[in-house]
Amino acid sequence: MNGTRLYRVAYNSTVQIVLQGTAVIAPENHPTHLHGFNFFVVGKGLGNFDPEKDPQKFNLVDPVERNTISVPTAGWTAIRFKADNPGVWFLHCHLEVHTTWGLKMAFLVEDGKGLNESLPPPPSDLPKC
Repeated sequence: MNGTRLYRVAYNSTVQIVLQGTAVIAPENHPTHLHGFNFFVVGKGLGNFDPEKDPQKFNLVDPVERNTISVPTAGWTAIRFKADNPGVWFLHCHLEVHTTWGLKMAFLVEDGKGLNESLPPPPSDLPKC
């Protein structure tokens, strides 16, 4: 089945994503946006991300905070965020045609334990489908 991928994430967990730009001919980069959170840009580079070497160069001291970042053509960008906002949140390329190619996904951040860490229940007068 085709569709947007949904990843379930525990409340208050740290999420790291490496966005890999694989096109070598297309001139545009990918302006990628995350709804519901700001994230920290911990790394960026050209070529393929190397999971053994590249994390050693991550900026974990004073990374840039954003909610939209450019993923370079034939390069990568690594982001991290704390999943402290329960609900379903969309991550997608801002070039709309690219979402039709699959450059999109969603996170379902589970409720936490406290009252301010959970979504409120629907109102009692909410019409049923």
